[in-house]
Amino acid sequence: MEIKKNIFKENSKINYNKQAEIYDEKGDGKFVAPMYGEIINRIISAKPKKLLDVGCGTGNVLIKLSSNEDLKLYGLDISENMIETAKKNIGNKAELKVGDSECMPWENNSFDVIVCNASFHHYPNPEKVLSEMKRMLKSDGTLIIGDPTAPVIIRQLINLNFKRSNKGDYRLYSKREIEEILIKCGFVPFEFKMINCKSFAINAKIKNKQ
Repeated sequence: MEIKKNIFKENSKINYNKQAEIYDEKGDGKFVAPMYGEIINRIISAKPKKLLDVGCGTGNVLIKLSSNEDLKLYGLDISENMIETAKKNIGNKAELKVGDSECMPWENNSFDVIVCNASFHHYPNPEKVLSEMKRMLKSDGTLIIGDPTAPVIIRQLINLNFKRSNKGDYRLYSKREIEEILIKCGFVPFEFKMINCKSFAINAKIKNKQ
């Protein structure tokens, strides 16, 4: 079962390695663009000193924050080519690494904010990813997730199609489903909002972190 799930990660890497240089001008990039405003506003409201963008892609969220010299920026993506593109876009204003979101190369209690925008639906082992985020997030830190969604029947059909595709998409979540998995993994979700008819944002805090 784990081997089958790893196929989704490998397909994500292959797909985004191909898309890296044209991502922002094509379908996926255009789909994600309307989400940035809401995500950036949530980040600014949290007033972080250190921020990690998981699934940072070409670095669009980090670029929009890079003028704040008091904010230390970090990014991770499974695609080598997306990270290379992000480095071209951001330069030395962020520490960027290629890696797997299930095993991230930063120490415990490292970040005030962890953001994951338009990436969570790619994760075949979302509980492992949330465990890693919880480990690296400071006790009073904030997790911000933005992700695609759809009405129930359409979402179910899309999720069935994901299993047959080779793009690395794994699962879309409803409001109830994303809240349930956050709670299961030790978070307290809050401020769920539909950004538009196709995407949402949600914040979460760690519950009783010692």
